[in-house]
Amino acid sequence: EALTQFSHRVAGAYPDEAVLSRLLQVLVDGTGAVEATLWLSGREQAAATWPGTSLPLDDLRGDRIILVQHQGQTLGRFTLKKRRGEPFTPIEEKLLSDLAAQAGQVLLNARLASDLQARVQQVTRQSAELRASRQRIVAAQDAERRRLERNIHDGAQQHLVALAVKLRLAATLARRDREQARRAIGELRSQTSEALTAIRQLAQGIYPEALRIGGLVQALRQSAAVEADGVGRYDPEIEAAVYFCCLEALQNAAKYANASETRVALRQANGELRFEVRDNGVGFDPNTAALGRGLQNMQDRIGSLGGSVRLESARGRGTVVAGVLPLRAAEPVSVTA
Repeated sequence: EALTQFSHRVAGAYPDEAVLSRLLQVLVDGTGAVEATLWLSGREQAAATWPGTSLPLDDLRGDRIILVQHQGQTLGRFTLKKRRGEPFTPIEEKLLSDLAAQAGQVLLNARLASDLQARVQQVTRQSAELRASRQRIVAAQDAERRRLERNIHDGAQQHLVALAVKLRLAATLARRDREQARRAIGELRSQTSEALTAIRQLAQGIYPEALRIGGLVQALRQSAAVEADGVGRYDPEIEAAVYFCCLEALQNAAKYANASETRVALRQANGELRFEVRDNGVGFDPNTAALGRGLQNMQDRIGSLGGSVRLESARGRGTVVAGVLPLRAAEPVSVTA
């Protein structure tokens, strides 16, 4: 009768906590136990307890412990307790064994459902993090566009406007005073050189020519000492992500680390490109310091390509910014470091 009741109660039911409670209730009804608990393997908390308001029955206080297995795999156990001096009868022992045998599939489904729910929650968190990361990337791109606009207006554009004015003045002087015209032309050469320098600096901040032509090692060696191991040429977005992250870390070290040495290490191995920026500066406590947007920008940039960034620092021990990026199946073009 108990086995039949068990089959009716769990047939077609979704394997949630209610089904596990029903399973435990059938076991209690069939054996006359006063306390019972269902434990799932690998979990500290009880899956179901009877009576519902009582504390879970551990193995030390239980009179019987029955393992629940499915195809040789232990999925959980029942722990039961009867009244003092009241033993389990042979029929009740047989019922425990039969119910445990039939409960294996129920517990397996419960585990699969729990794992699926955990996976859904993980995907939901990752989706929220991805949306937030994309919003930060868009905001950073907008801020960078505004910065470029200011730099063009205040830098290169002013130089070019001044050159246009001086050219008109030189043309006028050429007809009236050749000596003054020669001096004006000399000033034009100097201002033209300043304008070219401003434009080159502006282009360097957008996408450095050294990175486009020579790759990561050549571009970063213009800013720091670089150690390279097996590093070649990669897709432009990978090179740009690693370059600008290293550059951000180098700029932070120059501003705050008070370091005598800052080094960059690049290494390709096992289908991954790893980078590390290490300084011997004053360091700080990451748990108490405000890290600002720089590290978040690095994490978003590398994370958008499937990689990760970590920061390690301690007072008096310097700072390390390290990251790893997975590479595509295609082999990079080798270059001499």
